[in-house]
Amino acid sequence: MATMTGQPINRIDGPLKVSGKATYAYEHWDVGEPLYGFIVGATIGKGRIVQIDTTGAERSPGVRMVMTYRNAPAQGPRDASIPSQYSRAYPMLSGPDIHHYGEPVALVVATTYEQARAAASLVEVEYAVLSGHFDFAKRLDKAYAPKAVNAGLATDSAVGNFDTAFKSADVKIDQVYTTPYQFSQPMEPHCCLAVPNGDDLTVYVSAQILAEAHTAIASTLKIDPLRIRLVTPYVGGGFGSKLGIHGETILAALAARALKEPVKIAMTRQQIFHLVSVRPATSQRVRLGAGRDGRLVALGHDVTMFTSPISEYAEQSATSARGLYAAPNRLTRHRLTALDLPRGEDVRAPGEAPGLHAFESAMDELAHALNMDPIELRILNEPKVHPEEGIPFSDRRLVECMREGARRFGWERRPAKPASVRDGRWLVGYGMAAAIRGQFQMTSKAKVRMGPDGIAVVQSDMTDIGTGTYTIVAQVAADALGVPLDRVRVELGRSDYPAGAGSGGSWGASNTCTSVHRACMALREKLRIGKIPAEGMEAEGEIAAMSEEPNYKNYSIFTYGAHFAEVGVDVDTAEIRLRRMLGVFAAGRILNAKTARSQLIGGMTWGVSSALLEDGTVDARTGAFVNRDLAEYLVPVHADIPEIDAILLDGFDGKANELGAKGLGELGNCGANAAVANAVFNATGVRVRDFPITLDKVLPALPREV
Repeated sequence: MATMTGQPINRIDGPLKVSGKATYAYEHWDVGEPLYGFIVGATIGKGRIVQIDTTGAERSPGVRMVMTYRNAPAQGPRDASIPSQYSRAYPMLSGPDIHHYGEPVALVVATTYEQARAAASLVEVEYAVLSGHFDFAKRLDKAYAPKAVNAGLATDSAVGNFDTAFKSADVKIDQVYTTPYQFSQPMEPHCCLAVPNGDDLTVYVSAQILAEAHTAIASTLKIDPLRIRLVTPYVGGGFGSKLGIHGETILAALAARALKEPVKIAMTRQQIFHLVSVRPATSQRVRLGAGRDGRLVALGHDVTMFTSPISEYAEQSATSARGLYAAPNRLTRHRLTALDLPRGEDVRAPGEAPGLHAFESAMDELAHALNMDPIELRILNEPKVHPEEGIPFSDRRLVECMREGARRFGWERRPAKPASVRDGRWLVGYGMAAAIRGQFQMTSKAKVRMGPDGIAVVQSDMTDIGTGTYTIVAQVAADALGVPLDRVRVELGRSDYPAGAGSGGSWGASNTCTSVHRACMALREKLRIGKIPAEGMEAEGEIAAMSEEPNYKNYSIFTYGAHFAEVGVDVDTAEIRLRRMLGVFAAGRILNAKTARSQLIGGMTWGVSSALLEDGTVDARTGAFVNRDLAEYLVPVHADIPEIDAILLDGFDGKANELGAKGLGELGNCGANAAVANAVFNATGVRVRDFPITLDKVLPALPREV
């Protein structure tokens, strides 16, 4: 039988999704007639509720309940000592204090959604407004050092003597790059359906990590976790915004338990901008010192970013520089500035996306200052071991990605001089950037059961957020058991299944599939020594966290890529258009060539978006995001994205796991933005360091004679 793993198999769940038969959190209709909730948000950025009048809403047709801090049940408090913020309690309506614009101040529950929304407008709130801090640029001098950054990584790193080496370097780059607030905006809005049954509660939720959501809900409601069951067979996108639970989930659960009836809540698109994760704005200083031959002697990356004062979050934006290029003297640091805004959380490729945007732009600036090819500069500084940890790489193929990408893209045609190539009214330029991302291994379990009918059933609480999890799990199980693909049934997204690592951090595929592989091998051993009984036979598989795995201590395990972009810039208006884009990636063994390529193209598209479009703008008077819809918070449409291709290098990284596979979902978003930014410079000679690159930042500096 042909090997299934790696084959470009069509997604098993595809027909269900295109026919509307895939059931999402808001669409479970077998629970009776649910009630509908609508969240009322604060209209100030910081202060306190002085008076709240709900009588008008309560008298409105169909209204069953209006919940405020005055009648909300007692809930578990936030506990910052719990390492993962996604496992912490998430209390709602717990007091009169307002911490950010849009924070829930009331929940209206009615017979229909329309009734709930109409009644919500009748809730009258009087506030005592306090002076809040909303302007990131004005608070940079208040930055402080967190104890650690995302994923438990070190806040700072230092090797050698950076200051001395940088001061004496022949060629220096010392620039500040800024990135704005950015948002995950999945197609499926954040929603929840809570169904009570006596003291038990079933929660149909759109979540990426079910085990952590389960813990957080139980902690918030202060009830026995065994009384709560979570169900999420399909998730319509997440991009980090559904790694943890949010207000709609807790409020639906509170209302359902109070009314003893099913309650469903869906956020509006505008509410998502204030009630869900935001990627912190950053100010990044990159300093590179090199000899005239291009060899780096000093490498520095300092990042200051926004954080919420009530929920600290630090993206690991400077950590990519730690393992990317060799330099004997190094310094990376993270600092946080507290603002009264919605809390920061993981947004796709947290840390690497904004960090590489700045760092790889600076590398392009260094190449230009040295009059060197940007690829050759990077290859010249390729490290033999991890530059800061001194341990070997498990599998390093960055140079191969750059060489192969250059060949396929036609890099030799790159304009050597910026603003020197014109196609009609368009200035044409090429740009490239490197991609790197750490591989993470988390505790993960799976169960496989074989019945007398020869059907293998795989179970895990792992979620499918549109990435093809059902398909790759089936492929791995089919190979491990030696059965056809159609003899495998995959069941995901229920909290009563074995706890997996969930979908996030690009660890979902490799972790889940490795635990499934181990379960299948254990089942094969059982089958070898005995027949399948009438009730079937099952086995479990498990992998440990990377902190307990020797390979993750003895090797630096990364994924790699190289991005190439061609842009055109209108010589009169400075309109920027992507003309084509290529990415070449190395992520170990590929589990499904089709779904992997789709993930990478999606990440590259996101990179184009962050380079040219996305910009969450804060009203410095109120702390509100003024462009809080998809009409004004710009993301690419089809006309913005022409030819994009992603090439996957064949590989196998046995140090990562026995499947040789590593995460790649976010790799496509690492460095893609910098490749576009560097192409804009090559086309125009205009270097924009305040992202995104918009025509108003390019037009004044466009060369007049072209």
